[in-house]
Amino acid sequence: MKRVLPLIVCVLFAFFAQAQTRILFDATKAEMANNADWIIDADKHNIMGNESNPSRYPTPDQSGISANTKEYYWKGALSAWAVDAVKEGYIVETLPVNGHITYGSSSNLQDLTNYDVFIVCEPNIRFKWSEKTALMKFVKNGGGLFMVSDHNHSDRNGDGWDSPAIWNDWMDDNSVENNPFGFSFDYEFFTEATTNIPNLPNDSLLHGSYGNVTSVEFYGGTSMTLHPAQNSTVKGVVYQSGYSNTGNYGVMCAYAKYGAGRVVALGDSSPADDGSGDTHDNLYDGWLEDANGNHERLIMNATIWLAQKNVVGIEAPLEKEAVSLYPNPVHTKLYVSVGLDVEQMTLFNSLGQVVGRYAKVKYIDVSDLPQGIYYLYLNGQAKAKSFQKL
Repeated sequence: MKRVLPLIVCVLFAFFAQAQTRILFDATKAEMANNADWIIDADKHNIMGNESNPSRYPTPDQSGISANTKEYYWKGALSAWAVDAVKEGYIVETLPVNGHITYGSSSNLQDLTNYDVFIVCEPNIRFKWSEKTALMKFVKNGGGLFMVSDHNHSDRNGDGWDSPAIWNDWMDDNSVENNPFGFSFDYEFFTEATTNIPNLPNDSLLHGSYGNVTSVEFYGGTSMTLHPAQNSTVKGVVYQSGYSNTGNYGVMCAYAKYGAGRVVALGDSSPADDGSGDTHDNLYDGWLEDANGNHERLIMNATIWLAQKNVVGIEAPLEKEAVSLYPNPVHTKLYVSVGLDVEQMTLFNSLGQVVGRYAKVKYIDVSDLPQGIYYLYLNGQAKAKSFQKL
């Protein structure tokens, strides 16, 4: 028994480590070029000493982060974003300059299949054909992608490609599906503070756990145009002043679902800037100081929404004849009557965390679960059934 217990502990540790949400920040697309520093940690610099060269793991170690840790724990313009993510219980990493964007490559330790959310803030190098395929497969198969653009004519590395054009080029021309998300970036250049926020009281980005979003400020950004005929799930959540906040134009932040995954798009990198990046660059604190803290709320609400992408059924309940749960609400035993051929069921809590997996069972013992709303997801079905634990 003495030898068995350590083995069990190791197995359990490995299981929970694998289950923990992992977020990858990209640094392969010249996100540090010129006056940019869109990374989470800039402790290292290139051979010339004037541009950041982040490693896979930020230093100091993220295990030292507590509820009171500030953004300057790491030195990067996106450090506040990453610190908040760690406070949510996520693991954060960087895909370094010499890293590779792949999907399904067993030889790449940072293959996208190993991550839940991929964040690319203002790419300045066009995606290769293989990278386009990898990104699209990542989202389609359940990944969460945060796409941050910047204004037109923002070519920081002088290769002729701006971030709006790079994002559109990927969406317009890839080997998986063209224009799948229902939006495109405009080629605009504007600075604006807006309070033109749609009235969507249950929206996860506008009213998530970080609070209510009431305003956003762009300092040299671009807008988006929505194309709901291409993807009916696309939704705008921040609009330029003067535009209808239920329309398809003047959109500053949008999101959509695609396949089993999700995407969020933001038209300016300034809201993510925490001002704590490379000392060689002129950076400003847009994270907390601009828009009275609304940028942190919007970006972190969006990040959490992306990280919960596996709970694909929360917003799409199963038909009554497909599954029946009783009693509901329930105290101890939840009886399950399934009218589908289902091999496995997965139970999620309201935070999108897996709390149980079951094979073909007649009931589930929920007596040890905390009170709250839970979602039973039937594998092979992009829907779920909810119940309340008393």
